[in-house]
Amino acid sequence: MNRYLELQLVEQAIITLAAMILVTSFALLGQSRVVATIRTFAWQGWLLALTTALVAWDIGHPHLYLSAFLTAILKGVLIPWLLTRQARQLGILRAVDSIVRPGITLLIAGALVVFCYGVALPIGQLVEGVTRDVVAISLANVMLGMFMLVIRRTAVTQVVGFMAMENGIFFAAVAATQGMPMVVELGVAFDVLVAVVLFGVIFFHIRDSIESLDVDALNRLSEVEK
Repeated sequence: MNRYLELQLVEQAIITLAAMILVTSFALLGQSRVVATIRTFAWQGWLLALTTALVAWDIGHPHLYLSAFLTAILKGVLIPWLLTRQARQLGILRAVDSIVRPGITLLIAGALVVFCYGVALPIGQLVEGVTRDVVAISLANVMLGMFMLVIRRTAVTQVVGFMAMENGIFFAAVAATQGMPMVVELGVAFDVLVAVVLFGVIFFHIRDSIESLDVDALNRLSEVEK
């Protein structure tokens, strides 16, 4: 009975953390300043690390503790620091990435979450526990990150949207499938870190070429060339 109650409490804690991660995805969509967007992404990284540690404690897989530590360091500290440093050097840290019709944006985001729950609904008939909710929230985080890529105009905030998509995939791998092999997790972590460094190089090349990181400026440039 105590073990069953303990499992229930752990599952509720995982669902609560999953909901908080989803809230940070909505917050990423609602942030207008670059610095606030990066800080919100850092909070999402810490929540993801905490969820990974909780899953590790629940299923007794020690390698997930290392994964939680790497997630906290990379996505909670190092990557936000790198993005902040790059944005400061580019002079856009306090810049405003305007959101067109924020109310409609959040309504569309809510519709995407409902859609993701509808897609994950058949999973509830096949499995027990929190798997259906975890898959739905993970898919919603991926969709919201993709939506952020579409509506944002600054390259830095688009990179944050890309990283948020990766967070959704990582969350599904940890909470729904009880973690990936350690070698795969280390490879993914290294790839993400390298991607952020490469994005930083691309930022400076774009700024030097068109003196702006506004994606609309790139579109206007291609139209002029045509």
